[in-house]
Amino acid sequence: MARDQLESADGRAAAALRALDKEELVRIALDDAKNWLAHDGLWFQAVERAHGMDAAIEADRAAWERFTVIEATRILERLGLEPGGGIPALLRCLEHRLYARLNVQEAIEVTATRAVFVMRDCRVQSARRRKGLPAFPCKSVGLVEYAEFARAVDPRLRTRCLACPPDEHPDDAWCSWEFTLAG
Repeated sequence: MARDQLESADGRAAAALRALDKEELVRIALDDAKNWLAHDGLWFQAVERAHGMDAAIEADRAAWERFTVIEATRILERLGLEPGGGIPALLRCLEHRLYARLNVQEAIEVTATRAVFVMRDCRVQSARRRKGLPAFPCKSVGLVEYAEFARAVDPRLRTRCLACPPDEHPDDAWCSWEFTLAG
């Protein structure tokens, strides 16, 4: 498809969204996030059925390594931010991730050079718990996802996992991540 046709399609979509009221836009944003997460889960399950859990996790990690940078870059652009904004920019961008609309998350212990990001309720993990399934072992994916997201926001940011399944985690959080601003 030619660039002008894509821009025209984007323009039509934007015009249709502008015609909607705020409540309908909120419903669409939440529904889109749920659809994205459902697709992500179904994709993972299909790879797991065909090739096993280890292969599915490896494929998931490879996908997140690229997607998280795309997501961070688009969020920066949407917010009018340039890479290099440190901890404040990272925390602002984390609030705009697709799953931020579905999960309960917060930043604690925030300073100019450090923040701890905590996922209080994860929609994926909560669903698994309701179904009587063990926690999804997402740490290896999260290590790539959060590090690459943070680095896309500011290359000086470093990421450390504090807790994430399959590791033990506190009852009030599924995972937590420390971000620090290097020299």
